[in-house]
Amino acid sequence: MCGIIGYTGTQPVIDILAKGLARLEYRGYDSAGIAVIGDDDCIKTTKTAGKIALLQERLDTEGNLAGTTGIGHTRWATHGKPIEENAHPMLDCNSQIAVVHNGIVENFLTLKQQLIEEGHTFRSETDTEVIAHLLENCVAKGLSLVDAVADTSTKLRGANAIVVAAAKDPSVLVGVRIGNAGGLTVGHSETGSFVASDLPAILPHTNTVTFLEDKELVVLTPQTISYRDLNGRSIHKSSTVIEFEPDAIYKDGNEHFMIKETLEQPSTFSSALRGRVSFDTHQINLEDLPLTQSDIHNLQRVILIGMGTSYNACSVAKHWFERIARIPTEVDNSSEFRYRSPVLDSKTLVIAVGQSGETADTLAGMEHARNSGARLLTICNIPGSQAARMAEGALYINAGLEIGVASTKTFTATLTTLYLLSLHIATQREAITVEETKSKIQDLSAIPAKMGSILASQEQYSTLAKQYSPYDHFFYLGRGIHYPIALEGALKLKEVSYIHAEGYPAGEMKHGPIALIDQKLVVVAIALQNELYDKMLGNIAEVKARDGIVIALGTEVDVELNKLADHFISIPDVPPDLSPLLSVIPLQLFSYHMALSRGCDVDQPRNLAKTVTVE
Repeated sequence: MCGIIGYTGTQPVIDILAKGLARLEYRGYDSAGIAVIGDDDCIKTTKTAGKIALLQERLDTEGNLAGTTGIGHTRWATHGKPIEENAHPMLDCNSQIAVVHNGIVENFLTLKQQLIEEGHTFRSETDTEVIAHLLENCVAKGLSLVDAVADTSTKLRGANAIVVAAAKDPSVLVGVRIGNAGGLTVGHSETGSFVASDLPAILPHTNTVTFLEDKELVVLTPQTISYRDLNGRSIHKSSTVIEFEPDAIYKDGNEHFMIKETLEQPSTFSSALRGRVSFDTHQINLEDLPLTQSDIHNLQRVILIGMGTSYNACSVAKHWFERIARIPTEVDNSSEFRYRSPVLDSKTLVIAVGQSGETADTLAGMEHARNSGARLLTICNIPGSQAARMAEGALYINAGLEIGVASTKTFTATLTTLYLLSLHIATQREAITVEETKSKIQDLSAIPAKMGSILASQEQYSTLAKQYSPYDHFFYLGRGIHYPIALEGALKLKEVSYIHAEGYPAGEMKHGPIALIDQKLVVVAIALQNELYDKMLGNIAEVKARDGIVIALGTEVDVELNKLADHFISIPDVPPDLSPLLSVIPLQLFSYHMALSRGCDVDQPRNLAKTVTVE
């Protein structure tokens, strides 16, 4: 989850590291730090608890870190409190080796005790510091820095990504990846070599990058980049050219990235369709799908796995795969999937869904699926991610860079891509007619404008937020395809406003949760006019009969729902299968304004990170 950046070259390193960390802050913002090898070949560090802005203030004040080689880190705390002493980079006893790290050293307590008995002194509570002391031991035995990193890597249990700088090699950086810990990305420009945990830190300098795989090591100098395995064998690796939109890292006049990205959803929906849908011929074209028509015919079931918002998208898609494509479909949390020993074979398609393509639990689930002989596909946003490299094929959602920690546009872009996949499978299995396909494709053309109409006015959400921001408990209710939207609405409210919120299938209320209904609990009910509309009205009436407060989300001109609810939010009418693409947007806007009203940090909610690279 932490962010890593390293640079060695001809340019002053401080500005490169600081700006790179700012672009990686969504990966963690408990603390931050930089280590630079100065002209005197000594390692100097600056570290702070808190966000990158505090580190920048200290750098501006101290102004003593001059050099062209260095490493930086922004931390999401695992071992040790988020205090300055636990901020990376970590140093060895003699301050000759600096380490930044993402992952968990599972055997660090054993290693730490051994190192203390050998005479090493620890300055932090982190698992990372054992890496610095292990490297110190290796170098003391005469190993080169590269061999020391390789040897140390074999002693660590768990998934880890590590970058090392040493005073004895002042223009060299060494990085290594062990397991699925978020990976490392390497790039080179005319001014030097870069390594980072994620693309945004590198792309302003170069869009030609290489991705490290498990048990691979990279050696960077200002002029060269070389790769080897842990046994010392050289590796030839190919590079990937990444398209980069520089404007994505700016707010474009918006107060927060979350609202900017929420407002971008009409365009990201269109981007997810581009090149895949013909409104003239009414055909779906998924060129990147590694499945032939025969493969699709032979499938007996689909399993969708994801975490958080991606899990909620999977739960929506289950309805499409079963209702439209008529194929049995399961949904599972990535973190639980492999532990239940699922029965998998070549007639099972596992679809791993994620925004970053770097989520540790999802990658582990994918590895289990691959090793069990299942067909494996990923849907993600980042080209070249670990998920994309592990799967047989990747369908990119094409949402562009999303910086706000709370996912918004990537959710609807993921839904769009999953919907297209369900249509494609349906046509290949002849589960729907040509006319049905034509109608469903035509319905897609109206979505951007209807999204835009929802986004046109935020005043009602600001008004609602001012009224309901003092409340501490919310229930979100939905039925059928809108139960996952209830889950997503509750998740957004928790993430950015720190309010306790739970999503429920509305029929489940009578089986316990209804006991909590009173004047202090707000119920957000998704009650669009579909086959379950009357049942939702009944559920809302049950809440009102117990003095509960109801904010209802319904279809335009729904007079009955408007009368029943305390507050009514309307969205344009669309075919039921497409309604999640619209119904989630008011819930995103409501969460955003609730966070503003409560004075919360919208883009960087406490305790969260954009990419979860540890279990």
